[in-house]
Amino acid sequence: MEFFKKNQVIIFRSFGGLMFVIAFVMFFWTTPKEGLSENEKAARNVARMEARMSGSSSSATKSTKPSHAPIMQSYKDTQAKQVRYLLIISMILGAGFLGYSFVRRN
Repeated sequence: MEFFKKNQVIIFRSFGGLMFVIAFVMFFWTTPKEGLSENEKAARNVARMEARMSGSSSSATKSTKPSHAPIMQSYKDTQAKQVRYLLIISMILGAGFLGYSFVRRN
């Protein structure tokens, strides 16, 4: 307990800074990409060529969506919300710890 009281300012500033770094890394990590990568473009071109080569037989068959698609989409939306809430909480905690470390005590 004595170690914590002696180094309280350093601990709070370090923890606050760490929380801010984590929040910014999470923000830039979870930001969606603007375009397609070269690999994704190449994969789509290959799929388009394969569909063209297979001819009219593939156009006669109708592709069906799997029945679990809405559940997976709901799961991904929920996961994105949780990451956003975690980002907000870590920003608030980081600001709180940093702010508290600069408060003068008597």
